[in-house]
Amino acid sequence: MKVVILAGGYGTRLSEHTTVVPKPLVEIGGRPILWHIMKLYSHHGLNDFVICCGYKGSVIKDYFLSYFAHQGDFTIDLRRNEIENHRNDSEPWKVTLVDTGEKTMTGGRLKRVREHLGNSTFCLTYGDGVSDVNIRELVTFHHQQGALATVTAVQLPGRFGALNLSSDRPRAAKFREKDVRDGQVINGGFFVVEPEALDTIDDDGTSWENEPLARLVEQDQLAVYRHHGYWQNMDTLRDKMVLQELWDRGDPPWCVWDKAASVAGRAASSAAPAHT
Repeated sequence: MKVVILAGGYGTRLSEHTTVVPKPLVEIGGRPILWHIMKLYSHHGLNDFVICCGYKGSVIKDYFLSYFAHQGDFTIDLRRNEIENHRNDSEPWKVTLVDTGEKTMTGGRLKRVREHLGNSTFCLTYGDGVSDVNIRELVTFHHQQGALATVTAVQLPGRFGALNLSSDRPRAAKFREKDVRDGQVINGGFFVVEPEALDTIDDDGTSWENEPLARLVEQDQLAVYRHHGYWQNMDTLRDKMVLQELWDRGDPPWCVWDKAASVAGRAASSAAPAHT
């Protein structure tokens, strides 16, 4: 299953950083937030990424072009123009980087990468939000619902697209984008999507959060997966500071891959025979 990450926005509310790098490359704990998002999916076995580039997309491409070199040790023979690799700590990721236009809206970016997605179900999220959402459970839920798309609903006040839910039924009753009066359940990203859902996108000027999701609601084809765990986007400098503070404390709640490694390490240690 492929994972599409929308990484082309301007990030104007983070202008202190985004004048130098695009928003998805703003770092938390010395790693771009994009890396944190990819680590979550990789933890759940998804390693094939399609990244929708836009603003400063060449910087994102350069990041991945040099990723292998930065993660390993090697010897360069300058005279022979040869490289001997000694150690490679790179993740098992396949990354497709697509220039989807600097001014293209989110729906338009998604439509532009359709040729890279094939005819299979895919995951979709934004390049500026982290969570401990269980991707495996999310995908299973999506298939159980039989909808064209599933959105992860999270709790957060205001500023984001609001979801009106119909009682306990796992379908959205209405989708409304950004209203200061909103405050309950919001669009947290982390979608699962069928290729047919892309037919709701008109052109480059279409926002995925507006007409396409509204059309899916009208067709009773937008399922809602309720996530009650951690979720935080990085929309402002304050958001970045919150994430960095959690990282500095040593137990960032979205780093489920580190928690799994720690549990495995403790289990292996307790199972090891005592030496006499």
